Amino acid sequence: MSLSHTFKGALLALLAVCSVQAQAWIRSPATTFAALPVGTAHPEGITADAQGNVYVADFDVSKGAGPGNIIVFDRSGKLLRKLDVAGSSALLLGIAFHPLTGALLVIDFGNQQVLTVNPQTGATAPFASIQGGAAAGPNALAFDALGDVYISDSFQGKIWKTSSAGGAVVEWASDPLLATSGVPPFGANGMAFNQAGTALFVANTGNDTVVRIPVAGGVAGTPEVFVNSINGADGLLVDGDDNLWVAANQADEIVVLNPSGKVIAKLGDFDGIDSRGSPRGLLFPASLVLSDGFVYVTNLSLDLRLFGLPQTVDSQWAATVTRHTVARIKAHIPSVQGR
Repeated sequence: MSLSHTFKGALLALLAVCSVQAQAWIRSPATTFAALPVGTAHPEGITADAQGNVYVADFDVSKGAGPGNIIVFDRSGKLLRKLDVAGSSALLLGIAFHPLTGALLVIDFGNQQVLTVNPQTGATAPFASIQGGAAAGPNALAFDALGDVYISDSFQGKIWKTSSAGGAVVEWASDPLLATSGVPPFGANGMAFNQAGTALFVANTGNDTVVRIPVAGGVAGTPEVFVNSINGADGLLVDGDDNLWVAANQADEIVVLNPSGKVIAKLGDFDGIDSRGSPRGLLFPASLVLSDGFVYVTNLSLDLRLFGLPQTVDSQWAATVTRHTVARIKAHIPSVQGR
């Protein structure tokens, strides 16, 4: 056999191996579900009601003052209404329906508070205020089986807790693993309990980690790093099989982990900016919710330089966005060879 045949054979074998490796992650595409109406921007928090309607809270840094907005779409992506959230700042983050009371709660980051919002009118009532004043950074919501409400504090590295009726908050967990000096500069962010309620998982955005807090009798144990290296771990949910779905806001993907912390899927990608100035696929994905067989994802598309921070890998793309979107991906975990 000639050297050229030997070389060709080795090259073909190498290409075959690379082809198999390239197919390891079957990235179910992220498609545009809906575009935000003119006058709203930077969708961040997201939730869905029992009818499959999708509610999106915006973190609109382009506004000098409030109110912030909640935008409601039906399950087909048709705009139903835009709510002015009375008395809020323009910087809204986590949003969720309370699983027991049905109340719609939204985090008003700019005023360090949580509000109860009328989902038809936007009228509000105070639910809870976060301790720490301007040093506080309330970000995301979680609920336990008893209906108690948990609020992550990205700046103080804490998890606050209050009852289903709101009111005074207590410090439920505090640890250096929940704080960060990294980029983006948010520590404790998205949260969710496992199905048994024995652990609360918390994304730490600046540290690229997911932190696991053991829970016994409603009391927090010592936080520990569950997994590293999710680039900009942001929104987080736990599905019925205890898999964790994590929005990687600097990798423009959704990372799915099994209960042991092994990655079993990487979904979605960034596909550029379309002619309307909207992101195609995922761009700075922030929060996610499962509904109707899909995972819906907000494209925050935020240029951190607006806050005087150094640019990230997404900054220059985000700066070109003029129409903001919500994406969706089929809530299916593709098979991976060797899984």
